Amino acid sequence: MKKILAAMALALTAGTAVAADLPHYKAPLPPPPPPPPLWTGFYVGLNAGGTWGNSNNITTSAWGLTNNGSPGGTEALPFSAALANSTLGTNNSGFIGGGQIGYNWQFYNSFVAGVEADIQGIAGNSNRVSSVAFGNTTINGPLLSSATGSKALDYLGTVRGRLGWLFTPTLLIYGTGGLAYGGVNVNSSIWQQFTVNPLGNVGNPYFSAGTFSDTRVGWTAGGGVEWMFWPNWSAKVEYLYYDLGNVTFSQGVLANANTGPGVGLFTAVAPVTRTRFSGNIVRAGLNYHFNWGAPPVVAKY
Repeated sequence: MKKILAAMALALTAGTAVAADLPHYKAPLPPPPPPPPLWTGFYVGLNAGGTWGNSNNITTSAWGLTNNGSPGGTEALPFSAALANSTLGTNNSGFIGGGQIGYNWQFYNSFVAGVEADIQGIAGNSNRVSSVAFGNTTINGPLLSSATGSKALDYLGTVRGRLGWLFTPTLLIYGTGGLAYGGVNVNSSIWQQFTVNPLGNVGNPYFSAGTFSDTRVGWTAGGGVEWMFWPNWSAKVEYLYYDLGNVTFSQGVLANANTGPGVGLFTAVAPVTRTRFSGNIVRAGLNYHFNWGAPPVVAKY
């Protein structure tokens, strides 16, 4: 019996020694938490680029009424009104620069939605053009007509929604669209004069002008790419198309008060000048992100 007990004790001692020599395994560490969203939060920034008009023409339409039935007035009226019609092609382009503020919300890891408001000033956007028409009437003689016009977009602002997809965690591709508003200016004028007619009379010069200045509201749409190149800092390249609608205004009255032989008193009216403000913007921007909406995640083990 004693031999059996001694053998059992020896076996237990040997098992304990072997167990002590075996390696010890610890439970695996939990995986690290996912990084906080890079894009969620408020941001502010600056932008600069170029703009060019999509609808550049200034069109003036004229019609007339004669005040008496003299041959000179009856003939000159439609002739003057016809030469007062004009279409002036401007070239509205220039440098654009300003700032933006917005908020992003990153969701489902790879999607970013947000809203952005911006306003920009425009330099070198005004363009003044003119055209000259010349014709000859039987009674009143040669008529010289000159039309002049200019248009400018002084500033442009937008309030837009944005929706994008993260091609990589730091590279956002997005589309954008919403409201656009801008300060517009249009000027239009017509100058006419009959030169020496067959009867030796020289017509008085006469002039008509009109102007329009207002803030117009329309829409905008476009897209861009934004790159988070440094913590809290991103750079973007963006294209926008804007449309502020049509502008129509009265230009006033053209009048010739000559009453000499063969020259009747008449009035030619150029009541309507039309143009449209729409165009394109290509710009680059720099944003600083506050990331208030994405507090850091602290790992606990």
